[in-house]
Amino acid sequence: MKKLKRKAYDAALEPMQVELVDMARWAKECGQRVLVIFEGRDTAGKGGVIKAIAQHLNPRQCHVVALPAPSDRERTQWYFQRYVPHLPAAGEIVLFDRSWYNRAGVERVMGYASDAEVARFLEQAPAFEKMLTDDGVLLFKYWLGCDQAEQERRFAERLHDPLKRWKLSPIDVEARLRYDDYTRAREAMLRATHTGHAPWTMVDFNDQRRGRLTLIRDLLDRMPDIHVAPGALEFPPLAGPHRSECYDTVAPLPQFNAEG
Repeated sequence: MKKLKRKAYDAALEPMQVELVDMARWAKECGQRVLVIFEGRDTAGKGGVIKAIAQHLNPRQCHVVALPAPSDRERTQWYFQRYVPHLPAAGEIVLFDRSWYNRAGVERVMGYASDAEVARFLEQAPAFEKMLTDDGVLLFKYWLGCDQAEQERRFAERLHDPLKRWKLSPIDVEARLRYDDYTRAREAMLRATHTGHAPWTMVDFNDQRRGRLTLIRDLLDRMPDIHVAPGALEFPPLAGPHRSECYDTVAPLPQFNAEG
């Protein structure tokens, strides 16, 4: 299948982003709490789809959470504890760029968690998520996949592109060699945590544009009726003529100065 062209992608994405704005207004008006978890292969495209979802939403309402490695203190806490403060309050949308499922993925594969810790996590995660959904949180879990050849191409792109080089870490380099290990870890995670109250949705991200559209469409289709008409807003004319702005401190750069 040929990869989706930019023009077709943009044309399909724009009306979905309008729906996402409607969803955010609905969440705010109704006090809904929306939590979306994004997991998947390294380079699959979690950041890109999160950006597409959040692009036109109010950042005070839509929060992207991408936690760093736990601190020494956090390592002594109950595993889910560091994630709890980031859960949505009424009217909020939270997008987790990786989540508590680090324990079932990278921590398991790279040996950062013991077998006992992983087993305890896989037992506790469904119960933790049941508490969230029972309390009314709308929880969606997505796993983004890509073939190893495509992953390798994206790793190489990050290596050679100075604007993307920051995305490539020593852990990523090691992950290149553990594609099958991550597959086995994912399958164990699915067996334990794919539940009726918090199911996983697997999305093919070999074509990232097509994957984004697929994921966003699925997310919107799984929402209840999100149509809430925007409130009336008066927009009276100005009382006088338009005023020009003044720049007294910093002059425009010469190459962008209309008089230059």
